[in-house]
Amino acid sequence: MAAAEPGAEEEYPTEIHECLVAFEESVKSADGVLRSLVSAPRSQLLQKLDPLEQAKLDLASAYALNSLFWIYLVTQGINPKEHPVKQELERIRTYMNKVKEITDRKKAARLDKGVAARIVRSALWEAKSGGKSKPTSQPSQQ
Repeated sequence: MAAAEPGAEEEYPTEIHECLVAFEESVKSADGVLRSLVSAPRSQLLQKLDPLEQAKLDLASAYALNSLFWIYLVTQGINPKEHPVKQELERIRTYMNKVKEITDRKKAARLDKGVAARIVRSALWEAKSGGKSKPTSQPSQQ
């Protein structure tokens, strides 16, 4: 392949054009996120977050940095699957899953047993003509 002239675009197979465009967009997106993270002091960012959100930010930062190192190893011809960075990424993923479980538990609907009992009790009673209530004789079906 001949050397590119100054100002001329480098030639590459047309089949990979879409992949390269998507890669460039991803790099620009990552650059924007990183710039926003480093634009303010870390202590200032953490003050605005609750402890769970702080853990998410720390884990996401650690995962991103280790992922970038993984990519660096690949560009240097080193197999990252045989490098300690693989175990570090797995360790971070484990903690990310733990934080996700905590978040999911917080979001899960809480069952108020007293309210549930009153709803079931009222659904099982029907009104008599005299204004008094009696239990229904039909068994519940499931």
